[in-house]
Amino acid sequence: MQFQKFLVPIGGLVLLGFAYRGYGWGGVALAAGAIVMFLLMHFNRTMQTLKRAADRPIGYVASAVMLNAKLKKGSTLLHVMAMTRALGELRSPKDEQPELYRWTDGGGSYVDAVFVGGKLESWEMTRPPVTD
Repeated sequence: MQFQKFLVPIGGLVLLGFAYRGYGWGGVALAAGAIVMFLLMHFNRTMQTLKRAADRPIGYVASAVMLNAKLKKGSTLLHVMAMTRALGELRSPKDEQPELYRWTDGGGSYVDAVFVGGKLESWEMTRPPVTD
């Protein structure tokens, strides 16, 4: 179960409660402003990542080898999209878990990444066979 879905809103409410108890309505206004600023910064980062990804072909990455080296278990899909600056090519059925995305480079190498609940679970890099 993902506790972040519950802990972040509860943490915000607790912050507002402590702000009211310590500083009254002025503290609530300051804490609410900080929460809104955090949400706007997160929204802005998401929109910038999607804007950059929209300008590139789906499933393309400059170097699959470098992507393979940079990936870390537990990274979010948004973080991987920010690294590749491209949307991944969805290889699994839509709206089913786990999700399989592929990023391919110009040399034919590709990285298949498995996301469970939006978090990177595993990945595998494949290179094209070498011809003599």
